[in-house]
Amino acid sequence: MSIAAAYMVPHPPLIVPDVGRGGEKQIEITTASYERVAQEIARLSPETIIISSPHATMYADYFHISPGRGAKGSFAGFRAPGVKFNEDYDTELVDAISEIAFERTFPAGTMGERDRELDHGTMVPLYFIRKYLPACKIVRAGLSGLPLTDHYKFGQIIRDAVEETGRKAVYVASGDLSHKLQEYGPYGFAPEGPEYDKRIMDVCSRASFGELFDFDEAFCDKAAECGHRSFVIMAGVFDGLAVRAEQYSHEDVTGVGYGICSFTPEGPDESRRFLDMRLKKTEAELEEKKAASDEYVRLARKTIETYISEGRTIDIPSDASEELTGRRAGAFVSIHEHGRLRGCIGTILPTTDCVAQEIINNAISASTNDPRFDPIESHELKWLDINVDILGDPEDISSPDELDVKRYGVIVTSGFRRGLLLPDLDGVDTVEDQIDIARRKAGIGPNEKVKLQRFEVVRHI
Repeated sequence: MSIAAAYMVPHPPLIVPDVGRGGEKQIEITTASYERVAQEIARLSPETIIISSPHATMYADYFHISPGRGAKGSFAGFRAPGVKFNEDYDTELVDAISEIAFERTFPAGTMGERDRELDHGTMVPLYFIRKYLPACKIVRAGLSGLPLTDHYKFGQIIRDAVEETGRKAVYVASGDLSHKLQEYGPYGFAPEGPEYDKRIMDVCSRASFGELFDFDEAFCDKAAECGHRSFVIMAGVFDGLAVRAEQYSHEDVTGVGYGICSFTPEGPDESRRFLDMRLKKTEAELEEKKAASDEYVRLARKTIETYISEGRTIDIPSDASEELTGRRAGAFVSIHEHGRLRGCIGTILPTTDCVAQEIINNAISASTNDPRFDPIESHELKWLDINVDILGDPEDISSPDELDVKRYGVIVTSGFRRGLLLPDLDGVDTVEDQIDIARRKAGIGPNEKVKLQRFEVVRHI
């Protein structure tokens, strides 16, 4: 057996009458669609329902799967303690997912924090499903901070485990859309909010799952969505299959987007190997970029590849230009993988005899010693996108009015604490954002007095 169907659903606690206390009437269209979903799932009579939830245990570099034999939960945190759940986990399926992940050296399993209670991203779908299907086991999966490509791979692993165990299963991708659709909403308004909802509903209504990779991280952050990674896992479940999609509803009356769609597999379709297609496209783009890169980036890449593969530090190339060997400057090396930051280390002022040595030292640090990430491994090298920023001399400024997020980087200093942020970064659109991020990097509070400096960079890509 395999995944019989999948559903994209929201999880507003408001929709539960005991929580909404009349407020649920605002989203009656969503409620009607949810009832339809629950009835359809009941007719399918699955042995197991797999639910991916943004509010389950989440790690930056690991997919957490429901540990133990089951879990309880209630809406007590939403003033409705009488709405309770006591769910049994499909431990055989959980074990199969974990074993396949282990065999593929993929970071997923039941290790880590034990889920004490069910989260509302899991309970809202169950509230409707349990009306019509009171007895079947569940598997609850969390999201991660890993790239979208890894979320798709996780979906493939789930599908393979379902087939291996012979389960008849239904997949429920729990996730709200944008939280920035209306000024009166919980997060206010951002133009990216309505744009996200329009795009995601279009993509899902056509089951054009390959386009899910085209939503970049900065755009999703500005839209304040919470379900995108959940939807990508679901897409991976259907890799290589034709899918019939139907949009049931979309509402944004609360300032948060609630979208509901169904997806039914219709047999093999090799043209829908979306991850393979994405990786081939990315590889071709990176090869083209490598061929066009200048000597600054070539030096950083050669340093990283040699250090990761062979464990040694390269010498300054004999054919390095005077630009690299004849001057001193601070330098930052930034590494991205599948659109996400993978490491970034640099020096504000020069610490070596020349720019070339500065790049070599910082490339090694960015790839192995950035405390936010594990060291880069050899299998990642082909997917790395590398930039080098050469910093100009910092200059003191008296006011944020002298900054420009596109042109200038900023240095904030308070006593011995100092934070830096490079210019022209995705997702940093205002001077206020730039200063705030630099403060946080240095551990400087928002009300502490700081000295401001600005600097220009030459970015090599």
